[in-house]
Amino acid sequence: MSKKFNLDAMSIDEMWQLHEEISAVLSIRLTSEKRELEKRLAQLRREKEMRQSESADSQPRDAPRERRKYPRVFPKYRNPNEPTETWSGRGKQPRWLTAALKTGHTIDEFVIGTVESKKNSSSRRQRA
Repeated sequence: MSKKFNLDAMSIDEMWQLHEEISAVLSIRLTSEKRELEKRLAQLRREKEMRQSESADSQPRDAPRERRKYPRVFPKYRNPNEPTETWSGRGKQPRWLTAALKTGHTIDEFVIGTVESKKNSSSRRQRA
């Protein structure tokens, strides 16, 4: 096995024969190594599936939960230049509002008519 070859003294035919022998041995070893790795991978997959099935049996927390229903939030601010652009006052300020505030406007200038005034007028009608 520890045979040393003097490659300078070998003919091309001898070198080619050595190449073919080395290729055959490498092919056999690679094939057996591949089989061993595939067996190990299959074993790891089985173990993983067993762990997942055990955890699914003991804890049903992996199931997706139903989302909480949030009430609809009506817009509180409107862009006077583009009335379709509105903002509810939650989350990040829209670009149009940020730009307007930087130019010196106040946020109160963009408030949509209050709903309370409509409620008061309807309650007055009910009393009369």
